[in-house]
Amino acid sequence: MNRRNVNIVVILLVLAVAIWIVLPNNPGINLGKFTRSLETVLGLDLQGGMQILLEADLPESTTVDPQSLQDVRTILENRSNALGVGESNFQTAGSRRVVGEFPGITDTQQVVNVIKQTGLLEFVAMDINNPAPVGSTIQTDFAQSGDTSAQSSVPTAQPTPTTDPLAASGAAAVETAPTEAVYHTVVTGAALDQVGVTTDQMGEYVVSFSLKPDSRDLFAQHTTQNVGQILAIVLDKQVISTPRIDSAITQGSGLISGNFSNDSANNLAVQLRYGALPVPMKVVESRIVGPTLGQDSLNKSIIAGAIGFLLVVLFMTIYYRLPGVLAILAILSYATITLALFKFIPVTLTLPGIAGFLLSTGGALDANILMFERLKEELHGGRNLRVAVEYSWKRAWPSIRDSNVATLITSAILFWFGSAYGATIVKGFALTLALGMIISLFSAIMITRTLLSIAADAINPADHARWFGA
Repeated sequence: MNRRNVNIVVILLVLAVAIWIVLPNNPGINLGKFTRSLETVLGLDLQGGMQILLEADLPESTTVDPQSLQDVRTILENRSNALGVGESNFQTAGSRRVVGEFPGITDTQQVVNVIKQTGLLEFVAMDINNPAPVGSTIQTDFAQSGDTSAQSSVPTAQPTPTTDPLAASGAAAVETAPTEAVYHTVVTGAALDQVGVTTDQMGEYVVSFSLKPDSRDLFAQHTTQNVGQILAIVLDKQVISTPRIDSAITQGSGLISGNFSNDSANNLAVQLRYGALPVPMKVVESRIVGPTLGQDSLNKSIIAGAIGFLLVVLFMTIYYRLPGVLAILAILSYATITLALFKFIPVTLTLPGIAGFLLSTGGALDANILMFERLKEELHGGRNLRVAVEYSWKRAWPSIRDSNVATLITSAILFWFGSAYGATIVKGFALTLALGMIISLFSAIMITRTLLSIAADAINPADHARWFGA
C-alpha cells in the first residue's frame, strides 16, 4: 500500500509537469542561464527549407582528418546562427562530407554566403570603460591597413570629431556628429599556434592559447601596457568575447576566462583554432523542400495516427474490457510525457521521427497486452484477483524487459549509422524510438501496474470475470 501511494504521487507529479509543458502558448523555462522555449521544433520535411551537401575540396587521394571534419561541422553550425535558424543542423557524412539542413530557409545564396565566410579572427583592443557589446559588429583598422604590426598599441576606440568645411573660409568651426568608432587590431588569428580547453585552480573552464614566435613580442608589449583593459576576440568583425587583460602575457601563452561551460569553452577554442574552415569545402548538391509538401505530410500523419488510435481504443476496450480502458489511460499518459520530453530536450520532429514515436507507442501497448494475457492465465488458474494482478506483472516482466532492451540496442545501432553517414532521417527515427521505449517502460512499470492494483482493490472479486473478461 505504501509503495502504491508513492507511485501515485510520482505519476501525478510527472503528468502535471508534462501537461504544463505540452500546453500551447507555454511561456517556457527561464532559470538563470538555463532556458527552454518549449516550442515544438519541426524538421526540414515538415516546415520546408533547404538541404546542402558539402564535400572536402581536396584531391580524392588526400585523407581528411576526422577531427578537422568535426571542426568544420562545429564552425558551420556556429555560423548558421547568423541566419536566425536555431534548428539548423550539420552532420558529418562519411570521411569527406558534411550535410547541412536549414528548416525555414529557402534563399540558397544566403546559406552559401554564410558557409563561405572568410573567418577573419582578430584580437582587438578596447577601453574597459567603453567596450563594444558581445554580438555587435565593429570596424577595425586591420581592414584599413592590412598590417597590424606597424600600428600603435593604443586603441582608437573613440573617433575624432570632424570640423565643418566653413572653417576654411574663416567661419567658426562647428563640430559635426562623430563617425563610427574604429578599434585597433593587435594581432589576428594567424598569430595563434595552439588552442585548447582546460580548467583553472578553481575548477572553472578556461581557453588556453599559445602564440607563434614572430607575434610574441608584439603581444607581450600590448598586454604589458594595457593591464586591466579589454582585448576582445572578434570573428568577421563581430565581437564574440570580451576578456580582460589580468596580467602581462610575456611568455607567448595565456588563458581566456569568462564563466565558460564545457561546451562554450570548446566552441570558442574551435573559433580561435580555425577562424576559417580547417578543410576547404565545396557545395556539391542543394535542394529546397517546399513547406506545402511538408504541411500536407504532417496533416496526413495526424489523420492516420488518429484513425489508428481509435481502432486501438475499440479493440482494447472490447477484448480486454476494464484492463483495456486502463491501458488506454496509460497510453495517453505515455504520449503526453513523451511529447513533453520532445519539447524539453528539444527533439526536432521529422516524418521518420514521428514514425519512430508511433512505433514506440505500439511497443508501449504491447507491454500492456503481455500483462493482460498473463492476468487472464492467472485468473483461469484459480488465483484471486489481487494475487493474479501481482503475478501477471512479475511473469510478464522478463518478456517486456527483453523486447525493450532489444529495441534500444537496435536504436543505438541505427543512431550510430545515421551519425557516421550523415543520415539524419535515420537518426531522427532512432532517437524518437529510443526515447519512446524508455518512457513506455515507465508507463508499464508505474502507470499500468498501479492502475491495475487500484482496480483490483476497488472491484468485488465475484465480478472480476465480467470486468476483466476472464
